Formats: sequence, C-alpha cells, structure tokens
Amino acid sequence: MIHTISVFVGDESGMINRIAGVFARRGYNIESLAVGLNRDKALFTIVVSGTERVLQQVIEQLQKLVNVLKVEDISSEPQVERELMLVKVNAHPESRAQIMWLVDTFRARIVDIAEHALTIEVTGDPGKMIAVERNLRKFQIREIVRTGKIALRREKMGATAPFWRFSAASYPDLKEQAPASVLRGSKKGAVVPPTEKTTGGDVYPVEEASDLMVHRVLDAHWGLLTEEDTSGLRSHTLSLLVNDVPGVLNLVTGVFSRRGYNIQSLAVGHAETEGISRITTVVPATDESVSKLVQQLYKLVDVHEVHDLTHMPFAEKELMLIKIAVNAAARRDVLDIASIFRAKAVDVSDHTITLQLTGDLDKMVALQRLLEPYGICEVARTGRVALARESGVDSKYLRGYSFPLTG
Repeated sequence: MIHTISVFVGDESGMINRIAGVFARRGYNIESLAVGLNRDKALFTIVVSGTERVLQQVIEQLQKLVNVLKVEDISSEPQVERELMLVKVNAHPESRAQIMWLVDTFRARIVDIAEHALTIEVTGDPGKMIAVERNLRKFQIREIVRTGKIALRREKMGATAPFWRFSAASYPDLKEQAPASVLRGSKKGAVVPPTEKTTGGDVYPVEEASDLMVHRVLDAHWGLLTEEDTSGLRSHTLSLLVNDVPGVLNLVTGVFSRRGYNIQSLAVGHAETEGISRITTVVPATDESVSKLVQQLYKLVDVHEVHDLTHMPFAEKELMLIKIAVNAAARRDVLDIASIFRAKAVDVSDHTITLQLTGDLDKMVALQRLLEPYGICEVARTGRVALARESGVDSKYLRGYSFPLTG
C-alpha cells in the first residue's frame, strides 16, 4: 500500500539525513520526498509503500527524533495532493504542433523554447504526471525532474472553524469566540505584531498541541541566498542522478550532513530512465566548497551525475499549497489576490480556502505576505526543481536588463 507521510519539523542541520536514515535502516525505498525549508520550520511530504504495521513503527521512530514536532500518515484521509514536473522533450518542426496540442490538453506551460527542444511545466496529481509522461514519450524525452507529492488535508464542509486563532484579529464575527489575549490591541485586517503577547508564536497566534506551542506556518519573510555576501556564500542548485534503491537518499544527504551543509530545499522523484531518480537540492555555499562537495558525491556508487546549475541559465520552479482561514466576507478578497498571482483554488470549505501556486521563490514569498492578515493555517512547499535551458536564455539577467524606450 502507498502511504503519504507528513512530517513537521524544526529546521536543523542534518535533519533531512536523520529522517532519511529512519527509512533506510528499515529497508524502505522513498518513492518521492518534497521539502522546502523556511526560516525555522519545514513540512516534509514523504511517499513510501509498505504494510501498516511496519510503517507505524517507522512513524514511532520519527517521533523520537529531536526537533520533530508532528508526524502523520494522511493516506486514508481526504487530501489535496499535487506534484510539479519539468519535462524537456525533443521538438522537431514536424512534431511541434502536436506537442503544443498536448500542452493545451493537460493545461501545461512552456517555460523554455529552443530550436529542437521544449521544456514543459506540468502541475497536477500523480496520475496526471504519469499520463503526461506517457504521451510525451513518443517524442523522445531528454530530461525529467519531479518534485514528489505534497499534500494537505481537506477541510470538512459544515464544520466549525478550527483555525480561528489565526484569523480572529481579521474577522469581527469571530471575536466572541476568540480569547482577549489574541484580540487585544489588534484591528481589522492587521497581523498580530510579534511584540504583543498572544497564544504563542512570534508572528502568528498558534494552536496548542500537547502543551507544546508549535508554529503552524512557515515564515514567508525568509528567502534563499540570491546574491553573494561578503563571505562568498550564495544559493547553489544541484541536480543529481542516482540509482532508485533503498537508502540512496540517506547516503547522499549524509555527505551534506557530515560537511555541515543545511539543505534549504530537496525534491526527489523518478527521472526519465527507469530505475533512476533525480534529486534537486539547494544549499548555501561558496563556489570552492561546492566544487569539493560535488567531488565527494561522485565517489558514491549509486550516483551517476552531479551538476551545479547555479552558473548556467536554468528554468526553476516551485510548487506551494497554502491553506487560508476565511469567512464569507474575506473569501472574495482572497480569491482576488489568488487571481493576480495566477494561483488556483483547489479546496474550499466553510472556513478555509486552499490555494495552489507555482513559480519562483519571490512569487511564493509575495503571496504569503499578502495572505498573512487573513490567517494562514498550513503551508506545504516542494522546494526548487530546475533544468538547464536549451535556449541559453538567462531569465534572471533579463529581469535586471533595462530596455531603452523607443518612439
């Protein structure tokens, strides 16, 4: 049976390696894993196959790890599940029209166009990913990178809002239910300031879980390193091709852990070749230290290729599911904000809306900041996936280029 495990953790160097090690020691092969770290918290979504009894033992072991706040098997519950895939496919002139028809049919997007290749972005459930891949196989797929599945529990219609602590400051009709400590000093539409005493948390009021105050929201104000600082650190995007065997993720993340790297995002999914998986990871490092890291990774038997995409033009995407607390008055405003960012509503209940968004990190951060006043309940992010651009166009360079006015 396929199981979807949700693991909520505090960010700590080596955390991914410890979690992967729990599965490796019991012979589990992780089919997909997605995690995007924010300032000090992360939500892992791990897909594995196994029996209920053995998996329960794995969950118990995960709960014993330091800084693991919550572990759930949400496989049997209604859930919103999404995955992101980038596919680079051969596109000769005679077949390009048919490929474009498939892109429209699956509501996909073209993110890079070269003379004989197209890079396509697809978002959907795992079944859709399989269908897209099968239809594109006849055109010869060059590369595939997938995020692995992320999932959030669907809220039940008619239930009373369990997330009112997040949004009581925004909604007058919830004031009667909210404790005075949450509302004191707040006004309509305002985020509770970090300096005020609330039910807990430095930005958001949070729910109590077993007498432990847990941040339910990943902080949108934190971002990846994009520019070199005085020490030469920058955010490096690495793409690895590895054998799809039990324990390989633990071996790879162990190399990072032993050298003190804190992985900022990690996405693992099946690659274009059967029996091979592609790992996309983002780490802060200097160019010199990353070069040594790549050499160490190549020494692993199950690693076939390692590429540092940082200094070449590449298409990068990330997928986020974000659940927002709303009432009838706020729902329209949230949907208007979603339309501006081209986000999709994928689940709606009486008291929440779950949105799906794809894009780069800046887009994710901007949307989270705008939705904070309404009350963010949960966030699941895949982390970055990337493929080198065949066109050679550097979109980051073009963003900063000033085009002269004509006329």
